[in-house]
Amino acid sequence: MDTWDLRRLRILRELEQRTTLAAVAAALGYSPSAISQQLAVLEREVGVRLLERAGRGVRLTDAGRLLAQHAGILLAATEAAQADLGSLGGDVRGTVRAAGLQSATRRVLIPALADIQATHPAVRFELTELELEQALPELRLGSLDLVISDEYTGHPRPRPPGLRHEVLVDEPLRVVLPAGHPSAADDGPVSIADLREEVWVASAAGTGHHALVVAACRSHGGFDPDVRHRSNDADVQLELIRSTGAVGLLPVLSLPTADPSLAVRDVVDSTPVTRRLLLLTRDRPPGPALAAVLTAVRAQTDRLVSPLPRPARTRPRRPPR
Repeated sequence: MDTWDLRRLRILRELEQRTTLAAVAAALGYSPSAISQQLAVLEREVGVRLLERAGRGVRLTDAGRLLAQHAGILLAATEAAQADLGSLGGDVRGTVRAAGLQSATRRVLIPALADIQATHPAVRFELTELELEQALPELRLGSLDLVISDEYTGHPRPRPPGLRHEVLVDEPLRVVLPAGHPSAADDGPVSIADLREEVWVASAAGTGHHALVVAACRSHGGFDPDVRHRSNDADVQLELIRSTGAVGLLPVLSLPTADPSLAVRDVVDSTPVTRRLLLLTRDRPPGPALAAVLTAVRAQTDRLVSPLPRPARTRPRRPPR
């Protein structure tokens, strides 16, 4: 046991989750041949075959899958030990890797990063803009430490085991129109039913936002919207509204503070249309560096959305040890 290299066990665990040597190499920053060499060394160390050929690639043997499961336990224990040791020191230091969707990165994570740089300069806080489908596997594998995701009214995200889901805020969606649109003539709310003849913008088909736009038009207006333009970039959606006369339904945090070319209006219908921002971490006690970042993220969310109605926040209990 003392001859097994924890880094090689991590590679094996990554292969179990990512399934190809190329994917493991891309995630860890090595060449596929270097990954193969490290796994060959691990096979010699443990004395059993861990890999077998599968077409042009490889797959884990039964022994490889068994060792990969134990590797996950060892890596989690190592992370917990690092957190416990870090809590004994007075200086908060370490690396925290975070990812979020575009609006959360810009409005929450970047300001939190600025706070951390000022208050905890020994913490290395790394940011990546990622959609949940890309970020979730990285969080579960340990390549990321926290993720900010979202979900829309009537379209909840899955809650996979092993992760904590904390609600940061429920924010309303607004109807966004070009400034000269007839429905923007006054400052009052707009009925979605009045926009049945309009061209709509939304995120890509299959996303929560696209499903929300279609569902809102059906439930609030009784029609299927003409979603002619699709982009997961809120800035692109806004430019389409400015330049082409299309309309959209966007969350508050995706909107500019002031733009005379756009008219932003409440939805007149009584059933609220909302987006929920979620803070995801692995289900284990955070180390000091991650705890400091989580505090900064929560504080920034509080400053940013204090006028909005907030859900009750419950702190997850520390699991028994």
